[in-house]
Amino acid sequence: MGKIYTSRAPLRLGLAGGGTDVSPYSDIYGGAILNATISLFAYVDIEETADGQIVFEAKDFEKREIYDLDQEIDLNGDLNLLKGVYNKIKNDFPFGTGGLKITSYVQAPPGSGLGSSSTLVVALVGAFIEMLNLPFGEYDIAHYAFDIERNYMGLAGGKQDQYAATFGGFNYMEFYRDDKTIVNPLRIRPHYICELEKNIVLFYTSKSRESARIIDEQVKNVHDKKEESIQAMHYIKEQSVMMKEALLKGELHRIGEIFDFGHRHKKQMASGISNDHLDNIYRDALLAGATGGKISGAGGGGFMIFYCPGTSRYNVIKALNKYPGKIIPFVFTQEGLTHWETQNNI
Repeated sequence: MGKIYTSRAPLRLGLAGGGTDVSPYSDIYGGAILNATISLFAYVDIEETADGQIVFEAKDFEKREIYDLDQEIDLNGDLNLLKGVYNKIKNDFPFGTGGLKITSYVQAPPGSGLGSSSTLVVALVGAFIEMLNLPFGEYDIAHYAFDIERNYMGLAGGKQDQYAATFGGFNYMEFYRDDKTIVNPLRIRPHYICELEKNIVLFYTSKSRESARIIDEQVKNVHDKKEESIQAMHYIKEQSVMMKEALLKGELHRIGEIFDFGHRHKKQMASGISNDHLDNIYRDALLAGATGGKISGAGGGGFMIFYCPGTSRYNVIKALNKYPGKIIPFVFTQEGLTHWETQNNI
């Protein structure tokens, strides 16, 4: 009976400032984001075996790849995140093993806009930390996960997801040059959080998107000093300060208009962030009583969130039901990455 090293990391809702954590904007101007983790998770189990194999299995995709211990593990195929983290950990912290089975499950699809890929990487790192007893603090974990994804694997994206998944809770995050990141946990009153949970509708548009293309265009717009795009990002950064003040002061009636302020400017950061389908969903939600909303993540599809004060959420849900997709229930979580060890008694 081998040991099993398990980890869990929460997905996040980006509430304001999304996109300003992406270089080179954050390096030149400084980025700021406000996000909060929710009760959707990435889970990882690393099981010790003695069969001389490394098995990678993503239960949510029903994909499985098997390698011999002495075999080079390539980054071609569907399970690149699992294989990439394993390769990097094995290189940086060499360890002996008679075999491992690495199993993952994420409660939201990649490209959904909830940071699912980066959250999975954080969960994978967390399971290896448990297995190898690595002396990592929260900043170490988040930065290491970021380094694996962005530098080792060359995947486009920002920095917020790794820090949200690691720290958990409501955080106001600042991003600067040289990978300097400051995470400021927010002390928001519990009944404000309850009101947020009641009033925010999370809608999966059932259309996953390829965030990398949108992010690449956003990066190019900053490199090319495209004034409209850069000014839009300044407004988005300003939105994160507005959101922080509203949440801390309990001015929740402002949340919808702050969402809408960001939504209007975000569409100017890069083409493809919105489209006719998403615009129609947004319009109908507002007609049904929402005071504002946003496209989660880079844009182009995935999840949308709407602020629905009073009892308007019920009319908004009714309006959204005519579109393909589904409403996803959630609550906000305070815990970030958690990892532990169990014994396999099977």
